[in-house]
Amino acid sequence: MVRMWRVSPRGAGGAALRVQERDIRMRRADRLFQIVQHFRGGRLVTAQKLGEWLEVSERTIYRDIADLQATGVPIDGEAGVGYMMREGFDLPPLMFTRDEIVALVAGARMVRAFGGATMARAAEEALVKIGAVLPDAEKDRIARTEIHAPMWVVSDADRAHIDRIERAVEKREVLTLDYRDEAGRPSARDVRPLGLWFWGKVWTLVAWCEMRSDFRAFRIDRIAAVVPAGRTYRPERGKQLADFYRSMERGERAGAVPGRASGY
Repeated sequence: MVRMWRVSPRGAGGAALRVQERDIRMRRADRLFQIVQHFRGGRLVTAQKLGEWLEVSERTIYRDIADLQATGVPIDGEAGVGYMMREGFDLPPLMFTRDEIVALVAGARMVRAFGGATMARAAEEALVKIGAVLPDAEKDRIARTEIHAPMWVVSDADRAHIDRIERAVEKREVLTLDYRDEAGRPSARDVRPLGLWFWGKVWTLVAWCEMRSDFRAFRIDRIAAVVPAGRTYRPERGKQLADFYRSMERGERAGAVPGRASGY
């Protein structure tokens, strides 16, 4: 999980749930798009093969195909035999407004400049894909968008840490950090990574620190090394991102600096 701005702690539990629901919808929409791409060329494809490609069950594929058929996608076939899409069908070009294209280009270029190495490559590939499906009249809009970000701000080491941590957040991997505080004092600790925040200049990791038994924020540029601890964790009440939001809210009410922690 990556945040490019500060999330308001108010109503954090509901906000977290809405983010999860949105992500699920986005993943399914992407999967439906990929199914249509696999059918291109008029070839027969089985639900089993589609499930292997997309890493979902055959039952999910059957449900997705039924939904695509219901929306008018000309897919023929049956379970156990295979499916194919009739020739002549194509997805309509993506229709973005001028401001939407500018926003996408600006966001991708900022991720390319300030994100992890994997994120940077993905942002570049995303721009190529967006350009490929835009209507002809808008294809040069990406090149004509004069919004740029410097590429030398984030070090290669920090980019590697960002990628490593982002994957660990998704997989719920416990990480061992070799960390230096503001005074340069070293410490080693195991943490449960919960999310990455970008503040316009500095990246921070919000995590549950097992050594302190509390939430801590760690500046990425002060992490000397990060390695997997060799174990995963399960979400526990009081140790999740929604709980962190609630602690921020309590801190604001008490007049403390929200999100401030000794690890920062």
